[in-house]
Amino acid sequence: MNILITGITGFAGSHLADYILENHKDVKVYGTLRHRSRTENIEHLRGKVEFIDCDLTDYVATKRAIDISTPRRIFHLAANSYVPDSWKMPIQVLTNNIMSQTNLFEAVRASKFCKRFGTRIQVAGSSEEYGLVKPNEIPINEMNVLRPLSTYSVSKVAQDFLGYQYYKSYGMKIIRTRAFNHTGPRRGELFVCSTFAKQIAEIEKGNKLPVIQVGNLEALRDFTDVRDMVRAYWQILDKGKFGDVYNIGSGKMRTMREVLDMLLALSPVKIEKVIDVNRLRPSDVEILVCDYTKLNKLTGWNPEIEFKQTLQDLLDYWRRRV
Repeated sequence: MNILITGITGFAGSHLADYILENHKDVKVYGTLRHRSRTENIEHLRGKVEFIDCDLTDYVATKRAIDISTPRRIFHLAANSYVPDSWKMPIQVLTNNIMSQTNLFEAVRASKFCKRFGTRIQVAGSSEEYGLVKPNEIPINEMNVLRPLSTYSVSKVAQDFLGYQYYKSYGMKIIRTRAFNHTGPRRGELFVCSTFAKQIAEIEKGNKLPVIQVGNLEALRDFTDVRDMVRAYWQILDKGKFGDVYNIGSGKMRTMREVLDMLLALSPVKIEKVIDVNRLRPSDVEILVCDYTKLNKLTGWNPEIEFKQTLQDLLDYWRRRV
């Protein structure tokens, strides 16, 4: 069975490839990457995965990727996923995320192989779709109202609904997921846990003054280890109901201050916290806590990796890199 991972060069995509290669020996993994993609996350995958040069905003290139890979399963993880970018370049984020997925769906529709074998597609959405969550809506289940608060989250709502629309319109075997925050080794330095960990590693090496720049520390988030997250992706596409949507998260709520304090406790260095106004968003999602009951009942999935271990692995990753 052939598997296609779009966005394999990214954080979750590279970990998903690791999970599949380790646990499913009877599959061949393909991954799309653009010529300008950073490749540090996938160097260890060379010789194990077949990479296809493909910009998903180009339909012809996308159709070629489908024809080469003849996938029975597609994990669509490619997206512009850094939320602050959507404040700076909203048109680019909307265009990239929506056009890429539409081209992928159309390429699958045009493929005789995909029609014959009923290719399954996972659409990787985000908890950011929920946006403005009211106190009486915690924890958040899949029936909660979507009130997106950034252009990024609007693009993910569009991807989510496109998945549903193509399922209803064409009978495509699409399953949607809404992943809550996930982190771990190889997380990009722009993302909150990773930027904390990198700064701590730089301070330990003496490359930076013992001051850590922070944004909104009062926001409440639900963090899952990326290695647990990708395991859920596989199980959902294996057992999920086509057209349906599933939350993935730990169900545990932490302030960003608590997360930072946990990371600081893993370092022997005394570090001061300083607010950096450039790290504050025009409108921030104040609280995101997952109800993953639906996923658990479907697959038996539960997060297995303790959050302290996740942070330790993330910090050690940056200690090796800085």
